[in-house]
Amino acid sequence: TEADNLAILGTAYLNENKGGHFITSAIEHPAVLSACKHLETLGYEATYLPVSQDGLVSLDDVAKAIRPNTKLITIMHANNEIGTIQPIEEIGKLAGDAGILFHTDAVQTASKVVLDVEKSKVDFMSVTAHKMYGPKGVGFLYIRNGRKVHQLTFGGGHERGLRPSTLNVPGIVGLGKAAELAVQRFDVDVPRVLALRERLIEGTLQI
Repeated sequence: TEADNLAILGTAYLNENKGGHFITSAIEHPAVLSACKHLETLGYEATYLPVSQDGLVSLDDVAKAIRPNTKLITIMHANNEIGTIQPIEEIGKLAGDAGILFHTDAVQTASKVVLDVEKSKVDFMSVTAHKMYGPKGVGFLYIRNGRKVHQLTFGGGHERGLRPSTLNVPGIVGLGKAAELAVQRFDVDVPRVLALRERLIEGTLQI
């Protein structure tokens, strides 16, 4: 939640002139939707793209929604309720070609699919630890080298001045270990979970 907010609000607040346009989907996590709704109360504009019956965002809709003042496109990698995986590589290319920043909430896909920030051309990516069997209450925001966001909290100079307060060292270590194990076990865990998914689907359809 905090990572999503930092990417979205941090991009908005970085602009010297108030205003700007943001693009997202209608089925994003509340951490994204609420941040966009908050920006609208401050004079920003937001487009909430519809999705197909399968929960997919249309690339044509994304392209048509882009405006001269669009600051950021934020589309989740996989939906937390129905599991639909969005075409973030194609969306990232659209955003990059238009000179627009791109954020994806990858909370549901971290440790389950390969995340390649270069291939998907994301500028910001949100990940949480507990979705890959790490501790609750800790996550991270990937920020592409050279990109900037405005800090949302103020105090000391922790985390390169972006997030003051005493660091949650046990949580950070736990996240790191969970990520390490996820990489080591990827070729074992992913096929196992996929097999369980197929068994569940087949069994449900036979009822």
